[in-house]
Amino acid sequence: MRRPTRSLVAVAVLAATSLTACAGPAAEPTPSPVASASASPTPTPTPPTAAEWAAERVASMTNEQKAASLLMLHAPGTEPGPLLALVDQGIAGVILMGDNIAADQAATAALADALQVDSEAATLVGIDQEGGIVSRIGWDPAPPPMELRGLPAAAVQDAFAARAGALAASGANVNFGIVADVTADPGSFIFERVLGTDATGSAERVAAAVAGERGLVASTLKHFPGHGAAPGDSHTSVPSASLTLEQWRNDPARPFAAGIDAGTELVMTGHLAYPAVDAAPASLSPEWHRILREELGFDGVVVTDDMLMLQHNELPEFADPNENAVRAVAAGGDLLLYVLPADPSEFGISVDGLAGAIADSVASGRIPQERLDDAATRVLELRREIATAGRE
Repeated sequence: MRRPTRSLVAVAVLAATSLTACAGPAAEPTPSPVASASASPTPTPTPPTAAEWAAERVASMTNEQKAASLLMLHAPGTEPGPLLALVDQGIAGVILMGDNIAADQAATAALADALQVDSEAATLVGIDQEGGIVSRIGWDPAPPPMELRGLPAAAVQDAFAARAGALAASGANVNFGIVADVTADPGSFIFERVLGTDATGSAERVAAAVAGERGLVASTLKHFPGHGAAPGDSHTSVPSASLTLEQWRNDPARPFAAGIDAGTELVMTGHLAYPAVDAAPASLSPEWHRILREELGFDGVVVTDDMLMLQHNELPEFADPNENAVRAVAAGGDLLLYVLPADPSEFGISVDGLAGAIADSVASGRIPQERLDDAATRVLELRREIATAGRE
């Protein structure tokens, strides 16, 4: 929130008056109390908001630096070196997978803490901790989603608060852990991961999950616009939903709307399509980003699902990782997620390559300058808010 500017308060100085005697020799003037004539103390300047701070930093960056700041990458291993090498290239943060998790909470926290190199903007340390079949840490005290969806919203909030506390103590500051998808189909690959088998129940629990994580880790809703209506696994294909936009508004949209109203910091777009709205995957769709911003009113960071998933489906149109990155940013994505192997060149990926492709697309006019600036500012604002949490 913007803070009101404090006005200076003028300090009045009383003038001393000399009194003359009515008779006799002149009397010495009687001193009268005089207020201090020293200058008023300069008030402490109001610190900039996170948004103002981010905008100022972005204004000082090159387009290549801005593009690199939109990346969240992974490198395997429990030693900080490979991850720190990525951070040192100016990326926004890292995602910890199972191969990054050390033997205990303290060792995992030490790894994450080693990546915090900028006191003004936190390195984003993300993790997929849904509980149940999608778990990275073994010390999560909360029940899995299949158990939570049978509990009242208050219990779900308590569970996510406990989970977020364990994550924060492990060094993570972003959880990609709130599944806002809805399905009642036991055959769906995402069935075990949803918080509700109907939109009403899911919406209540998604909002409760966001409330539980508040102040502990940044929350993420996934997989927008809703994987439950799109049969298939987006790790190996681009699943398709048959719903119209109006049908989507009346059902799959509701948990996302509830989580956004509850204050989620991030929304993750899925590599899945609703052809009645846009034939492109939502992660690459300008129309779905417009709906997310304008219809649902989301003003936080839009993060993609793992961008390598597009390459894994082996469709020719997604074979070029640099082209995929350009399309994601042009569509409205702010933070691009990559779960990379030890050798990223295996998939033709490098920080310089991705950042260069995005910057070149700005130079050519394919990505408007204001789109890149907006994305970089949103991500830096989140990093600033995390860095300053608890200081004010």
